[in-house]
Amino acid sequence: MSERKHRTVRPRRITHLVLMLGGLLMVFPFLWQLSMSLSTQAEVTSVPPTWLPSEPQWGNYPAVFEQVPFLNQFLTTVAVTVARVVGQLLLCALAGYAFARMTFPGKNVLFALVLSILMVPYQIYLIPQYDIIQELGWLNTVAGIAAPGIFSAFGTFLMRQHYMGMPRSLEEAARLDGASPWRTFWQIMFPLSGPALSAVAILTALASWNDLMWPLIVATYDDRTTLAVGLSTLQGQFTTDYPVMMAASFMAMLPLMILFIVLQRHVVAGLAHSGMKG
Repeated sequence: MSERKHRTVRPRRITHLVLMLGGLLMVFPFLWQLSMSLSTQAEVTSVPPTWLPSEPQWGNYPAVFEQVPFLNQFLTTVAVTVARVVGQLLLCALAGYAFARMTFPGKNVLFALVLSILMVPYQIYLIPQYDIIQELGWLNTVAGIAAPGIFSAFGTFLMRQHYMGMPRSLEEAARLDGASPWRTFWQIMFPLSGPALSAVAILTALASWNDLMWPLIVATYDDRTTLAVGLSTLQGQFTTDYPVMMAASFMAMLPLMILFIVLQRHVVAGLAHSGMKG
């Protein structure tokens, strides 16, 4: 019995060791970024590199607010991200439920058209989207930055796969109780879609938070653009203050790290469950 237990424990320890090494490898860039944000310019650019600062330079963080309107850009990024996440959760869930559970003429053709969006480079839409935003008078506004991202073909596909995997007995029981399709969706199916909705939320938040090209085009004022654009302005043409840039990057990245840590289990469960049935 002890010999069998020893044979089982040894592979498990090797697995844990490999996972620990992999985890350290993934965390290392973030730790180095934190170290660089507390270093001097000479330490950052030294060869060989200086892994730890001789004296932490906490002044690099207040310097970020002196070089860029970080607070305004942060609030704009939060507003855009929230608008896109809420929009995609509602629209993608509604569209996914319709494609999965409802029957209407041209459903398969329409769903194929939605999926075809994934195969078209998004740069093709930039000029038409800009013309629409300009005609609406939404340049340099949160609405103008957020509008093109409130719907996602991938989010629709993810929610469709999720609803196709849910038992039909739930809807049948609701119909027997006299519930309408809208009430069935809103009071039964939507509340049970937590894992899939969490996956859509975190993926949308990541894409929106890191979006650079569209805010760079539609927002021309520094205090009305997003953090991704603001961070790009910290890189000078001839010289770059790397410690300040790393400090700004770390502060910009921190909210997403917290969000992912909180929702990581739901994200994995949603992605895994959505691919079980097609």
